[in-house]
Amino acid sequence: MTDDHGRTGAPAPEPLTPVATVPRRTPAEEARTLVALTNVATLATLSDDGGPWASLVTYAALEDGSPVLFVSTLAEHGRNLLRDGRASLVVAQPSPDGDPLAAGRVTLAGVARRPEGDQEQAARDVYGSTVPGAQYVLTFSDFSLYVLEVQRVRWVGGYGRMDSASAADYAAARPDPVGDARGAVAHLNADHADALLAMAQALGGFPDAETASCTGADRFGLDLVVTTPRGLAATRVGYAEPLTDGTQLRAATVELTRRARAG
Repeated sequence: MTDDHGRTGAPAPEPLTPVATVPRRTPAEEARTLVALTNVATLATLSDDGGPWASLVTYAALEDGSPVLFVSTLAEHGRNLLRDGRASLVVAQPSPDGDPLAAGRVTLAGVARRPEGDQEQAARDVYGSTVPGAQYVLTFSDFSLYVLEVQRVRWVGGYGRMDSASAADYAAARPDPVGDARGAVAHLNADHADALLAMAQALGGFPDAETASCTGADRFGLDLVVTTPRGLAATRVGYAEPLTDGTQLRAATVELTRRARAG
C-alpha cells in the first residue's frame, strides 16, 4: 500500500520498544469489505456521444464480489449499458464521520453483461435479498439485470492510503468479518481511553504515550494514534488470534487490555 503524499515538519516519533508485526487487510480485502457494507454506489457509463455519465444506483454482490445492477432503460445509464457495457462503480464508506475524503472508497471498473442461466438466477436472488424494495421492481419490464465483470480495482483508505488489486485477488478475497467497526471504535474512545493508553504503552511501542485513541479495528487488531512528548504517532496492536466473527471483537479487546496491563 502506498503512502505518497509529501509531509512537512518533524517526522513522527519512532517506537521506543519493540512492536509485534500485526497483519493488515490486503487491498482486495479492503475492497470486498467496503462493497459488503452498503448497497448504494455511483455508476459511471458512456453516453452515446462517448461522454461520461454518472448516476446513483443500488447494487448487490455475488459470492465473488461481482456487483449486480438492476437498471431501467428509462434512465440514461440503462440505455448506455444496453449500447456499451463498459462501466465503473464507486462504492464509498457509508455515512463517514468527518471528512469524507479521509474515509474508504473503492472503484471497480469492467464490463457490465446480462447474466444467463444459473448466474442470472443467482444475480436475481442476491439483488432481491439485498436491496430494499427490490422484489417489487424486479417485476418491471423496462428493467434489466447486469453483472459487472470486474477487471480493475482501486482502493483508497483515506489520505495517502491506496493500492490496486487484481481482478483475481478481488474475486478470491472475502469481506472482513468485523465489518463496519465505527460503533466499537467510538465506544472504545468514549469509555475505555485508559485501556487504549495501556495498549499503546505496553504493546504499541510507546511507553511515553500520554494519550491514545483508536482510529480503526479489523479482524487482526486495532489502529491507534498516540500523543507523546516527542509528538504524534500511529501504532497498531494485534489480537491473540484473528477474528472469524464480528461478535468476537469485544472479547478480543478485553484480552488486549488484560495483556497490556499484565505486561
